[in-house]
Amino acid sequence: VIKWHYQTTPHDGWDFDGVNEFIPFDATINGKPMKLGAKADRNGYFFVLDRTNGKFVSANRFVMQTTWASGYDKNGKPIVIPAGRPGAPSATEKGSTVFSSPSFLGGKNWMPMAYSKDTGLFYIPSNDWGMDIWNEPIAYKKGAAYLGAGFTIKPIAEDHIGALRAMDPKTGKIVWEYKNKAPLWGGVLSTAGNLVFTGTPEGYLKAFDAKTGKELWKFQTGSGVVGSPVTWEQDGEQFVAVMSGWGGAVPLWGGEVAKSFKDINQGGSLWVFKLAK
Repeated sequence: VIKWHYQTTPHDGWDFDGVNEFIPFDATINGKPMKLGAKADRNGYFFVLDRTNGKFVSANRFVMQTTWASGYDKNGKPIVIPAGRPGAPSATEKGSTVFSSPSFLGGKNWMPMAYSKDTGLFYIPSNDWGMDIWNEPIAYKKGAAYLGAGFTIKPIAEDHIGALRAMDPKTGKIVWEYKNKAPLWGGVLSTAGNLVFTGTPEGYLKAFDAKTGKELWKFQTGSGVVGSPVTWEQDGEQFVAVMSGWGGAVPLWGGEVAKSFKDINQGGSLWVFKLAK
């Protein structure tokens, strides 16, 4: 039985299917202890909901820009920018092209964010990019993508696409960020030892201070990291492991972005590290 639902992008015209994780946490909002849940959506907004009933609490932007909406009202409805919606096609002609940010690959996509009970922060593997997008007459061709739209992914900043961002769910403020030249397409792990781990397409597994965002350690795995780091305890020692092997949606759909990182080494390996005591 479905107890409640909340739709992050009503009448979605940008392919912002928000199928990514909803993480439960507890916090005090305006002096009231609440059972909450958080979600960093493909549409570029970080949502906090009352997980007991689905009631909207807040939505705050966690990317550089959102051209499709200027924010959310008190009822949890997006304030849509009409000029940012791609035009409807006719039977024979494509609709008007618009520039939209984030791109359909998302402010955050499948890669899971992490939450730390110790800091009270969420750690979001985000991307700052946009797209030219247009709708077109749907034509089925066996073996070809059946989209009804066309798009070209484009960078929107000179110094980065990926950005690991620490978000405070109580204020909606970004506490710190680490910018990465290539898109971030791997998951994030936080530990009780005040560490945050994530990988990069450039091949590095990196560890950051969970409170400050200072980069503390990195290791070159030889291929782009798309996997999610995991940790466990064994024989009194703590280990961290990650899969390394470039691929996925960015090289397949990335347009101008994909061209920038076409020479990343292919590979498929599991790397395991032991944390020093």
